[in-house]
Amino acid sequence: MVAAEYPAEGYVLLRLTDSEPLPEIRAGQFVEVRVADSPHTFLRRPISVNYICRERNELWLLIRVVGEGTRHLSALSGGDRLNVLFPLGNGFTPGHDGGQVLLVGGGVGIAPLLEYGRQLCQAGAVPTFLLGGRSKKDLLQMELFEQFGPVYVTTEDGSRGQRGFVTDSPLLAGGLPQDMRIACCGPKPMMMAVARYAKGHGLECEVSLENMMACGLGACLCCVEHTLRGNVCVCTEGPVFNITELTWQI
Repeated sequence: MVAAEYPAEGYVLLRLTDSEPLPEIRAGQFVEVRVADSPHTFLRRPISVNYICRERNELWLLIRVVGEGTRHLSALSGGDRLNVLFPLGNGFTPGHDGGQVLLVGGGVGIAPLLEYGRQLCQAGAVPTFLLGGRSKKDLLQMELFEQFGPVYVTTEDGSRGQRGFVTDSPLLAGGLPQDMRIACCGPKPMMMAVARYAKGHGLECEVSLENMMACGLGACLCCVEHTLRGNVCVCTEGPVFNITELTWQI
């Protein structure tokens, strides 16, 4: 069953629940959603898991409305049903070793970092968030992020936090502890910039790739990424990769 909320213009938050308990889901994994009643949307849409509320048996999907498929999803109302395959892919490294983790997100790429922050806290790790958007209206769920750790913000127009990109944040300019890991999700140029920073400072870094994943099962080969171990399907081998696996020129 679906409950829909509209946290900002151009975004919809779908809260899904079912009579069966949710399975174990690792932060960074995703779902494949079938878009019903859309004559031009033939393929399922991959969407990151935003948050898991075990008390209400809810799985949250934070969606930016950008095309016909997501427009149909944004029109869902309370009580509607949604056909979803999950959990798919490999997620971020769990926080069972404790330590500090910097979670860097841009745009709707912040979505999976909320659940990752929750899971890190649950495991005894210490998350810090660095979140960026074009303007303050793209920075959603801030009060929820703040429950799990300090939140640093950048906006391209300067409407909230530091003006510029996440890599312009004073948090990075001041240097990070050498034992801090980085997890990143967002536009590819942003992730590559964060990866360059991590490599230059000798920090472990994982990124969540956003290749088109039409099936989520490794069958359609839409999402193939060339890595140092050859071509792999992002939907099954990722979407989260350590930057040392990628052929990015960083």
